[in-house]
Amino acid sequence: MRFILACLLSLTFLCASDYIGTTVHGGDDFEAEFKSKNSENIFDPLSGYNEIMTSFNDKFYEYLLRPTAQGYAYVVPQMARNGVSNFFDNLFFPIRLVNNLLQLKFYNSLEETERFVLNSTMGILGFRDVASEELNIKTHDEDLGQTLGYYGVGSGFHVVLPFFGPSNIRDIVGLTGDMWLNPITYMKGRGDANLVDNTGQGIAATAFYTINKTSLHVKEYDNFKKDAIELYPFLRNFYESRRDKLISE
Repeated sequence: MRFILACLLSLTFLCASDYIGTTVHGGDDFEAEFKSKNSENIFDPLSGYNEIMTSFNDKFYEYLLRPTAQGYAYVVPQMARNGVSNFFDNLFFPIRLVNNLLQLKFYNSLEETERFVLNSTMGILGFRDVASEELNIKTHDEDLGQTLGYYGVGSGFHVVLPFFGPSNIRDIVGLTGDMWLNPITYMKGRGDANLVDNTGQGIAATAFYTINKTSLHVKEYDNFKKDAIELYPFLRNFYESRRDKLISE
């Protein structure tokens, strides 16, 4: 049972990161991405469930996550919250490195390694993104879902996950694989790393990460969904289009 919880924890953690990223990047590139895929070529046999879950997630954000993030932002200065965000981004280096290597993006892998070394040392454990700020070495976000897509694996049907939003079968499989590279999976107050016995610490870290990241982008979701006539197909089409674009890059 604890193993299942650990798997779900890592899965939902990464989904949360990608979902927030979807809304944050929903501005300048939205029109081009949205037009690249429409409801006619998205396999959606769970549309009834997905629509209900989208409404549930929207209410969860509206009445719990956003107020919590706003309260947190009121107490914690933005500079500190940016530092926490940088720390977590640096922590996820193994996921980006391995998936860049699997996609044969060796230059990107080298830059990811440079970023990790610089930010972990000069950036004080990653709390400052020295690589981007001083040397313009940007992150190369890749995950196993993108790697599977790179090798031609189709997305499968669309699924909306509780609390954390849009996904699909390929990305769920990929995220489940990425949990083995996610350092939070191995958080434990003991000498050995134990995947199946870290649920409490992982949940706490996940909640902290999600609240901190949401606090930095608290208005984006509202701005993003204001153009939606129907929220579920709007988010579904955008998610699938954006994932297709990321895989093609």
